[in-house]
Amino acid sequence: MTTSPSDDEPLAIDVLVGSDSFIVRLADGRSLCVPWDWSRRLAKATVAQRHHWRLVGRGQGIQWPDADEDLSVAGLLRGRVRVTK
Repeated sequence: MTTSPSDDEPLAIDVLVGSDSFIVRLADGRSLCVPWDWSRRLAKATVAQRHHWRLVGRGQGIQWPDADEDLSVAGLLRGRVRVTK
């Protein structure tokens, strides 16, 4: 099992939090807009919980510790929302 991202793996560099969705900015220049409703936990999270996020795995994923949610960039691109911890 590898823990470092490969050269062709999409990596997040930033997350922009909106009222209806969040935007994941990728290192390759793409952006991905994801509605909060795609994640049950994030849909129920408070505004403050949604704003408290961090990149994990050098950008392989996004974590919202206060909402107990972790999403992988690869999973979001494939349309898979929840990542098993």
